Amino acid sequence: MSVDRKKLILEAATKSFSLFGYKATTMDQVAKIANVGKGTIYTFYKNKEELFKEIVQRMIEEMKYEAEQSLDEQFSFFENLHRAVYRILEFRQEHQLSLKLLQEEREIGTPAVQEMVNEMEEAIVSYIKEKLKIAIDKKYIQPCDPEITAFLMLKMYLALIFDWERNHDPLGKEEIAELFKIYLFKGLSVF
Repeated sequence: MSVDRKKLILEAATKSFSLFGYKATTMDQVAKIANVGKGTIYTFYKNKEELFKEIVQRMIEEMKYEAEQSLDEQFSFFENLHRAVYRILEFRQEHQLSLKLLQEEREIGTPAVQEMVNEMEEAIVSYIKEKLKIAIDKKYIQPCDPEITAFLMLKMYLALIFDWERNHDPLGKEEIAELFKIYLFKGLSVF
């Protein structure tokens, strides 16, 4: 019975955070949406921050799962990495909670939200870093600092997908893959 209540609480809190953001969500709202007493929430979570953190951790796991599902062994390392990172960023854009958190971070700067958005970015960098380590070990790419490279890859994707679109027509998925290959994997040198 308590597992069902915990699940109800998680679903209700996710809904509330997605609709109203972290700052405007209260434990009273969550209790009302979950149809449980406020005290029931506190049997599982000591505060709103702890509940929020668990929800974001679950979202990060879901994001990683989506990335893994996009991989296909018939594709090269480069193609698979592009597919995985692109899927993670699509997930962020499709997931209501992720969108609300990014909006709240940008517009209000709530510290708890900033922390979770940073945690999401760190999780993405960590995911890419692990893929790069495997590629280095298999000699698909030359030795490099996988964490710095993962960070640069994420920032390049974010710039090509989101920043570019502010003043230009959006780039297609294949265009981004080609630019990624040219700038990051092949380099600009003609030698």
